[in-house]
Amino acid sequence: MSTENEGTAVPPAPSAPPVPVDTPAASPQADTTTPAGPHAAPEQPTAHAPAPAAPESGASPAGGSAYGAPAGSGSAPDSSWPPPQPPSGPAQHPATPVYGADGPGGAGPGAPWGASYQQPSAPGPKRGRGGLVAAVLVAALVAGGLGGGLGYTLARNDDSSSSTTVSASDSGGDFKRDPGTIAAVAAQALPSTVTIEAESSSGEGGTGTGFVFDTEGHIVTNNHVVADAVDGGRLTATFPSGKKYDAEVVGNAQGYDVAVIKLKNAPSGLKPLTLGNSDKVAVGDSTIAIGAPFGLSNTVTTGIISAKNRPVASSDGTGSQASYMSALQTDASINPGNSGGPLLDAKGNVIGINSAIQSAGNGLGGTSQSGSIGLGFAIPINQAKYVAQELIRTGKPVYAKIGASVSLEDTTDGAKITDTGAGGSDPVEAGGPADKAGLKPGDVITKLDDTVIDSGPTLIGEIWTHKPGDRVTITYERDGKTRTVELTLGSRVGDS
Repeated sequence: MSTENEGTAVPPAPSAPPVPVDTPAASPQADTTTPAGPHAAPEQPTAHAPAPAAPESGASPAGGSAYGAPAGSGSAPDSSWPPPQPPSGPAQHPATPVYGADGPGGAGPGAPWGASYQQPSAPGPKRGRGGLVAAVLVAALVAGGLGGGLGYTLARNDDSSSSTTVSASDSGGDFKRDPGTIAAVAAQALPSTVTIEAESSSGEGGTGTGFVFDTEGHIVTNNHVVADAVDGGRLTATFPSGKKYDAEVVGNAQGYDVAVIKLKNAPSGLKPLTLGNSDKVAVGDSTIAIGAPFGLSNTVTTGIISAKNRPVASSDGTGSQASYMSALQTDASINPGNSGGPLLDAKGNVIGINSAIQSAGNGLGGTSQSGSIGLGFAIPINQAKYVAQELIRTGKPVYAKIGASVSLEDTTDGAKITDTGAGGSDPVEAGGPADKAGLKPGDVITKLDDTVIDSGPTLIGEIWTHKPGDRVTITYERDGKTRTVELTLGSRVGDS
């Protein structure tokens, strides 16, 4: 499945409510026929409340591209990275999900779903509440005498002993949440999540989410969340307590869409989130997502696992490399700004990294703004853990490979080994895993182990769920006949 990054520009934060402005009241007209006396009712001032101004909003387009098929008919990044990004336009599969959190520059189709942030707009003229205040004062004057006497009578007749209402002995903040409840899981996980702000050297940036990976101050997030700050930019990570730390990129993997950053002057007592086992997740399991949708930090949403092993090819729409994953699908509400945040199970274990959402056409309600429609995608934590550990150890990603270039066209027939490799290279790497297994140009791979392969991007995403050195079974078709071979996956270091 092809997806878009969930990034769009974050609407400016609403300015503070206008300060009340005294509205001149009409001058009372003297009554020339009735003398003023101690019981005369005062003339009531009038005021006109101005119509409220329409709120401002901002949104960036989030385009979509074909499910499981990045643009063009080029080759997979086996022999040459990067692959072309997923194509836009109609296709046989759902439109491209958008990354979940930020995006270079904030605007533009399919910006990552870390929501890009903007400086709040200047507050408008101090107006709009004068009429309301004036009206309230008038009502108070009219009801003053009646209210005083009536209030006294009601107070005398109030007998709390005859009340039939029932009050709880403990509620709200005094109530202890049982382990396993959503509130208890959120309370435990929130202190170990951060809101990430990434800014490039030119001032462009976005907002995303990350979570504490270890006690040394490493934070795991999406590559597209921090991409702006990789070359000379600025990174900050803010905890729910309000404490903010500068950070630096330790390593990033564009193909996996995983990155690790490290807090500068990391505090002691960091509590890493517990990592679960994404292979053991079942469809229907409860999920809890934490993030900063549209810049609203520390937001908690819930849902279930809707599907597993969902092939997703996603792009941030900026011309950078596509990312491929065999994703966990969830209906927990995920929006721009959730990218990089943890997807938890019912016990609070991290089972995935929220990374992409499905966009509806060019947005929802006929607008260009993408948002949650109940189709979110997360990188399985088993894969993300391996990638993060490699980034911490060497600073570079390591990818498994079969050593063959496959077509990235949108098909449902399988992954076809191309006749020509990327950049004019050999389509089957001499001495590579595919070559040793006897695979040739024109062969169509239809299964990897027990997973059905319907396209090149699906094959890439499935291969990358493995580690170099893993032994896999490849089922392919040649000249109308189905054949099966075993091969040992090779490795490639780096994104280029």
